[in-house]
Amino acid sequence: MTDARRPESAPRLAVIGAGPAGLAATLAAARGGLRVTLVDAAPEAGGQYYRQPAAGLGARRPQALHRRWRDWERLRACLDGLVAAGLVTHLPDHHVWCVTRRRSGFTVHALLGPEQERAVEVHADAVLLATGGYEKVLPFPGWTLPGVITAGGAQAMLKGGLVLPGRTAVVAGTGPLLLPVATGLAAAGARVAALVESADPRAFVRRSPALAAHPGKLAEGAHYAARLLRHGVRTLVHHTVVEAHGDRRGLRLEAVTVAALDAAGRVRPGTRRRIDCDTLAVGHGMLPHTDLAEGLGCRIDEVAVHVDDEQRTDVPGVWAAGEATGVGGAVLALAEGHVAGRSAAARLSGREPDPRDWAGAARARAALRRFAAALDDAYVPPAHWAEQVTDDTIVCRCEEVTGGAVRRAVTELGAGDVRTVKLLTRAGMGWCQGRMCGPAVAGLAGCPQTAARRPFARPVPLGVLARAGGADDEQCYVTYHPDDADHPAPSEEP
Repeated sequence: MTDARRPESAPRLAVIGAGPAGLAATLAAARGGLRVTLVDAAPEAGGQYYRQPAAGLGARRPQALHRRWRDWERLRACLDGLVAAGLVTHLPDHHVWCVTRRRSGFTVHALLGPEQERAVEVHADAVLLATGGYEKVLPFPGWTLPGVITAGGAQAMLKGGLVLPGRTAVVAGTGPLLLPVATGLAAAGARVAALVESADPRAFVRRSPALAAHPGKLAEGAHYAARLLRHGVRTLVHHTVVEAHGDRRGLRLEAVTVAALDAAGRVRPGTRRRIDCDTLAVGHGMLPHTDLAEGLGCRIDEVAVHVDDEQRTDVPGVWAAGEATGVGGAVLALAEGHVAGRSAAARLSGREPDPRDWAGAARARAALRRFAAALDDAYVPPAHWAEQVTDDTIVCRCEEVTGGAVRRAVTELGAGDVRTVKLLTRAGMGWCQGRMCGPAVAGLAGCPQTAARRPFARPVPLGVLARAGGADDEQCYVTYHPDDADHPAPSEEP
């Protein structure tokens, strides 16, 4: 058991994100001798994967909403033990908007609580980014109708709020997330009219050697398929949603039109069919959250944070793990988090890391990355999805920029990259700063999608920015240190 009497001089590590990667990293780093602060936006640890119902809902069997529940129970028990021993400080409801480098370490800037108006600082010698990922959704006519939500959003409503998004649902798009979403909705009492997957089954056959190397993953897929069959869910493979239909006033979703795809990824003529539903849960894969890494100047490879074999970024003192370094699922995130935590513990304590200390996690990481790469190659959106986006289809919801406006920026105004399209159309200048519309704008403009460096990871009140670094109003600006208690008193030090 780790000695709880850790000296004040022990190195301090701030872990941002309490999902699988962040939890694994926190446990490994704390056991390795570091003082760890776990900073997370959610009120409870677990991230999106281990999302829990609010305590006030009185869920009697939350494990029914999860796979790998025992893994979560072990992680939670270990975290609770380290917090009780004073080796880890857990700061929930802390929404990180920026990380800055100081002469002797880093400062994590966060907004506290649901209102996100009170500023908080966490000072540390090093930072470990476990910021997860977010969903990619490509537009189509009708996708802004009430009742059209992301697949992950439907899952979050069910896991976190014990709420069904509707009575009759269609789950559509592409990616492994669709399977648990469809089965979860059906098990909770919704009628899932169809699971519409755009991936071509032949893509899985071509990658069967890589997939077959993970029989456990294949068994998990078979488990979901059996549950879908048991609930009578119709599965339409190599199909896509081409339009969502609302009522006369456009106030609610009434149906979707789906169609089969040909070998080139185009809609096959004569295959359209209408499916009545009041909910469409749609998603086209996941993208890494890289805002904080970009703000620190970390190298981004295409859309993911670049790390070495120890999960170190190219910025000294910054590690990254989990979906931020490439989407691959919870088990891969656990392995990466363990490696990152062990590496940080060694290096911050002045020791040369011994890769043998995490050899098992490294082997699992390598195998799971190969599996994830095979899935990425198989689960791809239809190659010609943009052809279904009409000129009057809203692409950027925040600024209400249409597909036609994006196309005109390219064909008539000469835009050759996403940034120029943004300047000419305002696509991506709204509240989400292009997180939702970025892939769609890039696809319509025929430009490669690249990470957009943003100064802040989330909107920040101007009052917080005005006081940052120099305020002495403790009611608005407080400083938390990693060795403070879970709910420290405000400090007068800015």
